[in-house]
Amino acid sequence: MSSVRTVEVSAIADTVARLCGEADLYLPEDVRRALTQAQADEPSPVGREVLERLLENADIAAEEKMPICQDCGLAIIFIDVGQDVHLTGGDLGEAINEGVRRGYQENYLRKSSCHPFSRVNTGDNTPAIIHTRIVPGDKVKLWVVPKGGGAENMSKVYLLTPAVGLAGVKKAIMDTVEAAGPNPCPPVILGVAVGGTFEQAAVAAKRTLLRKLDSVNPDPEAAVLEKELLEEVNKLGIGPAGLGGGTTCLKVFVELIPCHIASLPVVVNMQCHAARHKEAVL
Repeated sequence: MSSVRTVEVSAIADTVARLCGEADLYLPEDVRRALTQAQADEPSPVGREVLERLLENADIAAEEKMPICQDCGLAIIFIDVGQDVHLTGGDLGEAINEGVRRGYQENYLRKSSCHPFSRVNTGDNTPAIIHTRIVPGDKVKLWVVPKGGGAENMSKVYLLTPAVGLAGVKKAIMDTVEAAGPNPCPPVILGVAVGGTFEQAAVAAKRTLLRKLDSVNPDPEAAVLEKELLEEVNKLGIGPAGLGGGTTCLKVFVELIPCHIASLPVVVNMQCHAARHKEAVL
């Protein structure tokens, strides 16, 4: 029988606060490698210049400890709690929000959370958007994903009829990218979920954005679709910053999920070139 491990929620609050700062200030290494490779491969002189400026911006942000982007995003938190973990010392949701509050205040990050109608800012970037899973083991794993408005606004949820098939799914994805144009700050990363239900697909599409850009999808069918979509998206010519070129997208992530016989949900969650996310294990 497994022993139960105790984790204080104050440690989770501290970790969230730290990750909020790291995610907004430092470009992930896999993203840096992808942008560097894209610059080497980009056929457009203007596109190469944009990619160079993106990398330069990331260097300045890290050196000066300033945000990569002025839109420091809503705080999206993914947390996997091991079933052999006993959380003590308070409420998990309150601890996560306390971590977001401190992380955004201590690092002087822009607070973007507001009331949907009055637009009055909540003042501390809470409440966080929290996605929790119970998983095997005695660890707690956290991902902090600051999600900016430009990319999120260009994301789409489709409830297609099964008759459209693979061709219809591809068309929905391509239409989404083409309609978005420069708005999500390309080169983008696409998180795509096909199947599931309305809410399941939306969360799954966003969760795919936690993958490393140089990772390989363990599902062979999804891996083939990722490759095909990346090639087709980059043929659109939108290019870095929407100024034209061959690098519209750095990576496509796809998850295929069983769905109802009468349904074919498709969600495209767009992420900007910075793909901000940091993770930790407690």
